[in-house]
Amino acid sequence: MDPADDYAELATCTTCRFKEDKSNYWTAVLYFKHTNGSYIRVPQYPNHVVGSPNGGMTVYYIPGFPPFQKVKAFDKGFRMITGDPSIRYKKASDVNDVPSWAHSFRCWEDTEWLGASNRFAPGAGPYDTVHLPNKFCPGGIRSNIFFPNCWDGVNLDTPDHFSHMSYPLGQVDPGMGIIWHNGSCPSTHPVRTPTILYEIAWDTRPFEDVWPTDGSQPLVMSMGDPTGYGQHGDYVFGWEGDSLQRAMDTCLDAFGWPENCPELTILTDDEINQCVQQAKVDETVEGEYIPALPGCNPIQNGPEPATMVENCGAVSTTIDFVPGRAVQTPASNAAKEGHPIVTPAPRV
Repeated sequence: MDPADDYAELATCTTCRFKEDKSNYWTAVLYFKHTNGSYIRVPQYPNHVVGSPNGGMTVYYIPGFPPFQKVKAFDKGFRMITGDPSIRYKKASDVNDVPSWAHSFRCWEDTEWLGASNRFAPGAGPYDTVHLPNKFCPGGIRSNIFFPNCWDGVNLDTPDHFSHMSYPLGQVDPGMGIIWHNGSCPSTHPVRTPTILYEIAWDTRPFEDVWPTDGSQPLVMSMGDPTGYGQHGDYVFGWEGDSLQRAMDTCLDAFGWPENCPELTILTDDEINQCVQQAKVDETVEGEYIPALPGCNPIQNGPEPATMVENCGAVSTTIDFVPGRAVQTPASNAAKEGHPIVTPAPRV
């Protein structure tokens, strides 16, 4: 993806709620490992109160903490990542460590929006963990991914796609997590940007009857991670013109209802669902049980970091393959081919 490209101009449609948003949102997908050793992708489903789009990712853009502050929208060519797909161990969230609250999983006890397991801020409360839940979740699982929101003010990207950004400073309120964290930005990264939060809803309900009875945890992320510690996300900016800045300046609804942002154009579920990326890789990645995770992604339990697979010959990694070079392509990259990166309600 060429940083010089303007995705707002190149894109022909969007799966986002707002027509002006042509950004790219990516995260690893989740698989269920059957007791017979085969795998099947866990379906995503719409988050609470977002309508009926095809998929289960909600993206929030949050302008600081209430009553909200002036933030600098991203510029064309901006991109960043959060998380490390190779890690297989990390400590629990620490109030003195803001990044430790960035990635978590919520185990839903039911599907109610105001159910007991959904009354806490992302990453906070007794139903959220920094690892995959160690039990069956009757209402499904929600991944929570917060991106850093302090920019160095210079670089649209860096070689590691992360160093130009930083999480803010300060102590975290354990009851609120970092969704409205009001810590200041470090002097090295003084520019406050919108806080981007991904919420990805995974429908584990179909697996209740085949869930292991020995207490083992059968879920594995598509890069071969059965722990969830390697959860991560990628972001590539693609909003039209100054539309995001205008939204951040004027759309200050704490609940994030799209209807409360007249600066932007709302798309219907039907319009969203018509935007589909056709498959480019001839590989079965979902809809049926498969013998191994797509790509070269053997399960690596840790606690030591996962290692790359050299000279991977999987169909999903050989399109741009250079012989003799180590290749690591998360299976979720292949899994999303032919399946739109669905962001049903990027709440502003």
